[in-house]
Amino acid sequence: MSDESLFREVDEDVRREEMEKLWKRYGNLVIAACVGVVLGVSAIKGWQYWQKQSSEKAGAAYVQATKLATDGKKDEAAGAYAKIADGSHSGYAQLSRMQQAGILADKGDTEAAVKMYDAIYADTSVDGSLRDLSRVRAAYLLADSASVDDLKSRLAGLDVEGSAWRASAHEILALAQYRAGNLADADKLIKGLISDPNTPAGLRQRAQLFATILKPQLDTKAAQ
Repeated sequence: MSDESLFREVDEDVRREEMEKLWKRYGNLVIAACVGVVLGVSAIKGWQYWQKQSSEKAGAAYVQATKLATDGKKDEAAGAYAKIADGSHSGYAQLSRMQQAGILADKGDTEAAVKMYDAIYADTSVDGSLRDLSRVRAAYLLADSASVDDLKSRLAGLDVEGSAWRASAHEILALAQYRAGNLADADKLIKGLISDPNTPAGLRQRAQLFATILKPQLDTKAAQ
């Protein structure tokens, strides 16, 4: 497997894992949009009713935008997400900004995607988990171009024990170390991912694949 294929496979797997994490955290919003029914309207205050209607409207729009993206209609989806991002429902607006950045990444506009992820992270009104995710996504996009030091700076605090993103941060840094020719440093991070029981299954599989790529190169270097 070529280095380019490895980076591409990692990015595709990461997108799936991140969507699973987002669904676990925010899935109730989408479920509410799909199956929510206004009950007891006459018994609630106008403000509460408006809030519920606004949430359901934003949720329905988000579901439709996501369907457009799934159907491959990226430009239409981006426009739909942009409208939601400018709306009054902060939860769906935040998710839509993340989706907009993801579409930019899918289209190969890494610079614009990273810029948007960085803007999301800089916005302190955004949910902390999404801000952390935006840092990870930006770092993955830059793993094949940014310096090791730059990526360490971007991932500061996420690569430590107890961080939900520790494994992802170590994978990114391993890729960067490998690209920089620091095979021993990359190998150390990869072995740590393989041995850590908390490493997600998909990421561990990628680490094992990475280890098979590293071994002959390490053996060659040791023999020199």
